[in-house]
Amino acid sequence: MRCRFTLLPIAALILPGGPAYGTVYLSIQQAQALLFPGATFQSETRTLSDDQVKAIEHASGVPVRNHQVKAWRVSTGGWFLVDEVVGKHEFIPFAVALDRDGAVKGIEILEYREAYGGQVREQPWLEQFYGKRPGAKLRLNKEVRNISGATLSCKHITDGISRLLATYEVVLAPNGH
Repeated sequence: MRCRFTLLPIAALILPGGPAYGTVYLSIQQAQALLFPGATFQSETRTLSDDQVKAIEHASGVPVRNHQVKAWRVSTGGWFLVDEVVGKHEFIPFAVALDRDGAVKGIEILEYREAYGGQVREQPWLEQFYGKRPGAKLRLNKEVRNISGATLSCKHITDGISRLLATYEVVLAPNGH
């Protein structure tokens, strides 16, 4: 029996940019179906005015990075919102389901690209936000548990949810400003 070996240049064995850890978990449509089974969605993307940005930042204590709000009105009542925050190095796209009164009814992490901290997509951690309404205090290591090795992802997701709750109150709520 003869064995045949092929020599590859060493550069062919090295991945540019180092190891990749990215995982896409859900598309927007898949997250909608999970968070609002059987519902239909009407896109209502909004562009925030400077006054709305100031009001959201004041209410949440979190800077607004993007003046575009990706929102869908849900046929069964409530809102479906998509946003992203920076973890330690990479963006973390996530979806939040709000019930008809603006309380968090579900959260899905759509993608996670960090090397550590993927536990932020596990239900026990996400469930601590359920029922939270605009104006709720959401502070890491106080109202929100931290995950060792994912502190920045935990903090930024917590801030993102606070910002989206304030966005609902300022822009989407029936009595919004």
